[in-house]
Amino acid sequence: MAKDLYTKFEKARIIGARALQIAMGAPIIMKLTEEDLEKINYNPVEIAKIEYEKGAIPITIKRPLPIRA
Repeated sequence: MAKDLYTKFEKARIIGARALQIAMGAPIIMKLTEEDLEKINYNPVEIAKIEYEKGAIPITIKRPLPIRA
C-alpha cells in the first residue's frame, strides 16, 4: 500500500522520524498487544515499521515540482 508511494529514501526518513517521535514519548498509533511489544523488545524503529506497513503514520512528503521556463 504505502510501499508503492515512496522511494526507499523517503521510507527511511518517514520511519526514522516516527521512531524518534515514539522514542521521545509520542503515543503509539497502532493497537499493539503487550506480547507484540515484548516480541519486538519495545524497539521504536520496529514499532514505526509496523505503523508504516499499516499506513497509519500521519507524515507526508512534499516533492518539489520541476520549474517550467
